[in-house]
Amino acid sequence: MTRAPHEHRLRVRYGETDQMGVVHHANYLLYFEEGRTRMMADLGAPYSEVEKQGWALPVRKVQMRFRQSARYDDELIVRTRVGRVGAASVEFLYDIVAAESGQVLASGSTELACIDLRSPERRVAMLPESLRSLFGDGEDAKS
Repeated sequence: MTRAPHEHRLRVRYGETDQMGVVHHANYLLYFEEGRTRMMADLGAPYSEVEKQGWALPVRKVQMRFRQSARYDDELIVRTRVGRVGAASVEFLYDIVAAESGQVLASGSTELACIDLRSPERRVAMLPESLRSLFGDGEDAKS
């Protein structure tokens, strides 16, 4: 059974748009990050605490598809869910939705590697059990 997506609302700020009032494509990555970190915090693992425990989750892969433009002052819903949970990585899936119409404006995914900050080399490490249980089996888990 998969968990319902986490939802985070935000409003497009003027500085996130171009001269025509359209959200610049790079800002969707910031929306993905905000959705992911808010989801982790709401699940009881703020990213700052994960780092204090000696772990980092840097993004190593991004995919994004644009369907329609968001504009200045639009209210957006960032829907975030866990995709695949690997031995040393986790995938997050996102939909950016127009709050007013419910239309999906952009969708995508990020894959994050687990890094041990306590090792001098900061090497890839197995996901700690605390994160593995937080993320669950993800959507791609086999029964």
